[in-house]
Amino acid sequence: HLFGLLLRALNAQVTGAKPLQVHLHLHERSAEEVQGALSRAGKHVDAALNLIAGRLGLDHDRVFFGRGAVPVMARYLDLHSGPMSQQERDKLLFWYAQAAMWGRFSGSTESFIDADLEALSAGGLDRMLDVLRLWHGGLRVEPGHFTGWNMGSRFYPVLYMLTRMAEARDWGTGLPLKAEMLGKLSKLEVHHIFPKAQLYKANFSRADVNAIANFCFLTKGTNLNISDERPEVYFEEIEANHPGALASQWIPIDRNLWRIEKYQDFLAARRELLAAEANKQLAGLLGPEADRWLSNAAPVLAAPAVIGGFASEAEENELVELNAWVQNRGLAEGLLGYELVDDTTGEQRAVLDIAWPQGVRQELTEAVAVLIDESAELMSLANSAGFRCFTTADAFRQYVVHEVEGEPVS
Repeated sequence: HLFGLLLRALNAQVTGAKPLQVHLHLHERSAEEVQGALSRAGKHVDAALNLIAGRLGLDHDRVFFGRGAVPVMARYLDLHSGPMSQQERDKLLFWYAQAAMWGRFSGSTESFIDADLEALSAGGLDRMLDVLRLWHGGLRVEPGHFTGWNMGSRFYPVLYMLTRMAEARDWGTGLPLKAEMLGKLSKLEVHHIFPKAQLYKANFSRADVNAIANFCFLTKGTNLNISDERPEVYFEEIEANHPGALASQWIPIDRNLWRIEKYQDFLAARRELLAAEANKQLAGLLGPEADRWLSNAAPVLAAPAVIGGFASEAEENELVELNAWVQNRGLAEGLLGYELVDDTTGEQRAVLDIAWPQGVRQELTEAVAVLIDESAELMSLANSAGFRCFTTADAFRQYVVHEVEGEPVS
């Protein structure tokens, strides 16, 4: 995917503002000009990725969303002369975070890159933010935006971003979860606050069990040490050992909400806290300009719940292993948590566990997806979008071996 970002950034450097029309302009440029643009594009893509990882804490592939914004950021950096101030840097990152949250580049990626480059050329970063606000309808986060579920939700990376930016504290050590933590057990893992086993025993649905508001991030070591004990029990131990660590992870202080029978009320209360923290961190990126851009709330559409997506790290690891197997055979990299979206609004319709929208031999084979333990509704939706679907990793491997690499099956 890094090559794709670099290519789009090169398009922006060479054509100025028309990445969709690079084929009309490239032949007019000298080899030296293209080579210079490629060098600058590589430098600026690298700088943009470092900004996103360093300031926003989005430091690994699974939580790196809004990738289509990077070529626009690279173009902004290319046009910027002289050292960049902290205020300019953070405002650019505010635009990135907003574009990623609302899925600006999840649908017609190229056309939105094109529009944003035109906005950048016409009026700079302020014009880009105006275009984004007019397109989405507001930039302030509301509690309803955290009602999604599973690791394919757009607000899963937002939760990770808040954890890093606000330096939420680990429940095992009490230490802030900074991006630069070291040690093999310091990698952050998703933790179900109310244990899955307890919730399923109480007859909660898969979507309720894997709600974003039931997730937090802890170090691997701490996650391994927390059992399936109820929050009303293990929360007391955490609070005794590390006062304030629960609140740092946006846990409601009302102990009545720590009981299984109050689970839905707990989720509602935590969504309020998460939305408040998101707006606080976004305002911190803007400084004195916060009121200008965050005065209006973003719309919370009364759309059906997004279906699909993996809800456990075990399932994610299986898909990562499958993706590595495909790439080791010289085939294309799949897209984890691939979104099916409304091209007009950017709203998620569904999340496919892993997909190859251009085929495992890009543009030479059919669009395929692997959907593990998913509903017939999702399968039908994916089929309608042009994907051939496989329900197990083994079935997909058989397809690759016999139909892609071998002779076509009649």
